[in-house]
Order: sequence, then structure tokens, then C-alpha cells
Amino acid sequence: MSNQKTTIMNDTMQLSFFPEINDKEPSKPKREITPTFKEYNNKQVMVIYDIEGLIPDNHVARVVDEMVETIPDERLFSYYKGGGRPPFHPKMMLKIILYGYSQKRYSCRQIHRMTMEDIPTMWLAAMQQPDYRTINDFRGSRMQDMIDELFEAVIHKLIEEKYITFENYFLDGTKFEADANKYSFVWKKSVTKYEAKLKENIEKTLKKIHNITELEAEEIGQTTEVDEQDLEAVANELEEKVEQLTKKIEEETTSSVRKEMRRERTQIKKTIKKIKEDYIPRMTKYKEQKQVFGDRNSYSKTDTDATFMRMKEDHMKNGQLKPGYNVQMATENQFILFYSIHQRPADTRCFIPHMEKLANTSLPMPKKVIADAGYGSEENYVYAVGDDREQRFEFLIPYGTYLKEQTRKYKNDIKNAKNWEYIEEEDCFICPNGRKVSFKKYLNKKNPSGYEQSFKIYECEDCTDCPLKPQCTKAKGNRQVHWNTIYEEMKARAKTALACETNAAIYARRKIEVESVFGHIKGNRSFRRFSLRGLNKVHVEFGIVALAHNILKVAGIRQLLSDKNPKNKKASGEKQIIFSTCLIF
Repeated sequence: MSNQKTTIMNDTMQLSFFPEINDKEPSKPKREITPTFKEYNNKQVMVIYDIEGLIPDNHVARVVDEMVETIPDERLFSYYKGGGRPPFHPKMMLKIILYGYSQKRYSCRQIHRMTMEDIPTMWLAAMQQPDYRTINDFRGSRMQDMIDELFEAVIHKLIEEKYITFENYFLDGTKFEADANKYSFVWKKSVTKYEAKLKENIEKTLKKIHNITELEAEEIGQTTEVDEQDLEAVANELEEKVEQLTKKIEEETTSSVRKEMRRERTQIKKTIKKIKEDYIPRMTKYKEQKQVFGDRNSYSKTDTDATFMRMKEDHMKNGQLKPGYNVQMATENQFILFYSIHQRPADTRCFIPHMEKLANTSLPMPKKVIADAGYGSEENYVYAVGDDREQRFEFLIPYGTYLKEQTRKYKNDIKNAKNWEYIEEEDCFICPNGRKVSFKKYLNKKNPSGYEQSFKIYECEDCTDCPLKPQCTKAKGNRQVHWNTIYEEMKARAKTALACETNAAIYARRKIEVESVFGHIKGNRSFRRFSLRGLNKVHVEFGIVALAHNILKVAGIRQLLSDKNPKNKKASGEKQIIFSTCLIF
């Protein structure tokens, strides 16, 4: 019986990989869910009554608005003559430019685009849309007159709100590339060399003229230096000589004589052409170039105010010089206190002009100036101390060999006169070999800036057969010591100031003060190259960069304080809602 059942089951069992579907019994329909979306229709007309409500409380745009509004209208209106078509309001133009620079928008076309697309800019502009030409004209022309007053007004506002105090003045310099072709350079040495060759050629030409025409042209180069007017006078005399020769040629009947006279006339004409088309234009060109140079060694043809300097950004790794400007900037609490633009690559000679410009402003003079060893020169120390030996301000500025003098190697080096014994009564040093190095004479020298330094010259009585001479000096004669009394006194004062623990802690802040600001501007804000040309316009552009930096600092501090305030903290799960009233037609 069991075998029969098994057989039946095997006959009727069918294997299938898919489930059987019963067409007779229909499946139950599932519930259909229709997708829903938030309402969207960009074709409807919307009127936003309060665009200011879309701007957060501590937004950068609000700080820009607040800082610019502190300037009285009368002070800005004084830079306008009046009449003609009404221009855009200066406060509105200042606000959109400052806000644009704070958002890394350095092009006037980009700022113009922000007035149409960026909500904070639209609020600052009150929905007005000046084109990029108007913005560029305001930035490059109008702001040249008002940038200093605007910057000082903002700094006074920061002092009033106690962001800065002018107690510590951290000073340093950095170089920004100019908006100029880096291959259109003019070098002072080349101009001097070519000008000297030109003068030699002119002297030879004058001698040749004297021999040919028997004119007194040779005496011009001997008595005084030849200039364009002298050459013009010589050319006029030669033209008169040509006219005389032409008349003689017409009157002469002998062919051989006429041929010789024509040859002489041709030589004179070539000389006239060379004087007028070569010598005079080149003399004028070299004279203009020397005026452009001033005390510089180079400049760019596309921006004559830019000097070729060695930049840190050297993408070709070959030490290439690029046209740029040296920006001297001082900070406190990483706020930019003051700045100045210079055409000199070295920081040493920029210190006094920078401080003089600060003294001519309405800003207070700092109590303490902190800078690196690049500013530690005798001239700068004497300026800080003052003529009456009463300090204009305290300074924490090391000199070039400050760190080196603290090493054991320097203190044990016998060639350094500072390690020798000094006898004040006899005004002499005692060298390591026990011989006197006595005072010999005074010597005055002028450095490249024109500052005169006074040296006392000491000379050893006899260095003959001294076993220590190879270690002491490389001179063939006796060892000399050039001692600058004033500079040594200033260095001792700087060393004493830096030895104080309090001052040492202040000096240690220098790297995190001004260097951080340079890194923020060049790295975070990506401002490494000027967009405008000329010293005055570059001064305006960096003033905008400095103001934008200070505004960003204020906005950041306010936001930080707001986040720390428990009253401003939102409850967990609470949503922030910005409501704006709209009319939908």
C-alpha cells in the first residue's frame, strides 16, 4: 500500500523554480501613494518688502554698513564738485566695494554681478546696480582722495570699541606683485652704460663736424655737458651749411669740384639725420628714464612705479625678479593699524618713512614698536630715540647679529673686538696677544640713504710675527677696528630691552600677529597681486584690502561672542525660521 502511494506521489509531483499563479483568483490591489513636493513656481511675481530680514545679525554686510555709516555725509560730499548728472551715493559705493573685497571679489565686473545676484550686496546697494565702469572709476579715482580719511575713521571706531589700543605696534613688510609685465624691465645700470656710450659717439661726431665744416661744434662738448638744445643748435647750423653748399653747387661749373661738394653735402646730411633721429631722441629717452628711476635701480614699462623685487612666490625656482611693491603694515590683535606702500625692496629704509606717515595722520603714535632684525639699523634706532635722546616710542627691534652674539662660538672668537679688553683711560683695546690697539683717527661715511655714520678707527701697534694674526685678520698690515660708538650704544639699549621677560613675551607674539595677517590676506583671501597700476592707486587698493580684513575680524569676534552667549543658544530641535512678507499675484 505504501509503495502504491509513493508511486502516485512521484507521478503527480512536479518541480518548478517559479511559484504557480492562479489566474482564477485575482490579487488585491496595493495602496497607491502620490508624491508631494513643496510649492514651487518661479514664474509668479514676488515682492520682498524687507530684504534686510534675510541678513543674519552678525553678518559681514552689517559690519560694513555700520562702519561706513559712522562717517559723516559732509566729509564724503566734500570730494564732489557738484553739478551735472547726480552720481551714486559715495556710502553705497564704499559699502559694495568693501563687501566685495571681503568676499574675495577683487574685479569690478564681479562686484557689479554681486549687485544683481548676491542678497547682502543688493541690500547694501539698496537694489541699485552701478555698472563695472562706474565702480572702477570710483575705486581708482574717487577713493584716492578719501581712502586715508576713511581708513583713519574706521581705526578710530575700533579704538572706541576697544578692539585695539595702539599699545603694541607690530610692524613688518611683505611684497605684492604689481599688475605689470614681468619682462618689460628697465635697469638703471643699462641706461647709465648706454648713455655713456651715446656721449662718446656725440663727442666723436662733434669732432668730425668740426673737421669737415670748420664750425665750433667741438667746443660745445668741451666747455659744458651736451644736451638736446645744443645738438639742435648744431643741427640748425649744419642745415644752413647744406643750403650754402647747394647754392655753391648750382653756381659751380667744374664737374670734379661739384662732385666733391656733393660728397661733402651728403656727409653733412647724414650727420643731421643721425643727430635729429638718433642722438636727440635717445638723450631725451635716457633723461626721462633717469627721472623715473629716482633712487631705484629698476622699474617696469607697464607700471613705472613698480620696482623689480625678489618674491617668495618663485614658481620657476630661479630667483626671478618681478615688478612689485613693498607693503609695510602694522597690526595689533591681528587688526591692521596702519600701512604704507614703498618702492624699495629692503625693509630697513622703509621704517622711517612709514613712521613719518603715521605721525602725519590723526592716529595716535604707538607706545611700543616691535619689528624683526631687518629694521635694526643705526638710523632707525636714532630715529626711535629722537634728537634730544628722549624716546619717541619704545622699540623691541633686534639688530642683525643679536642672535649670533649669544652663541658660544661668537663669544670665543678672537677676531671680534667686543671680546677684547678695553682701557677707557687710554682709549685703546688689548688684543688677545696682549698688544695695544690704540685710537688713530675719526672717519665719517654715508650709507645709501644719505645717513652719515661716524667711526673711530683703532689700529694695532704691531702685528708683525703675531701667531694669532691669521685668526684675527686677513689684512696684510696691522689689524684695524672700526668702532661705531653711536650704533654700539643703540645696540646695547636694544639688547637690554629684549632681555626683559615681559618684552621678550611681547616680541614672541610678533610671528602670530603680523605674519598671521599676511597669511590670511595672501593665503585665505587669495590676494597676491594688485589689480590697479600706479603708486597712488595701489595705495587705495591695499587700503580696501586692509579695511575688509578689519571688518572680517570684527564680524568674526561678534559671531564668536554671540555663540558663547547662552541667551542666543537655540533649544534642541528648534528650527531657525527667517520670515519675509511676499505679495503673490
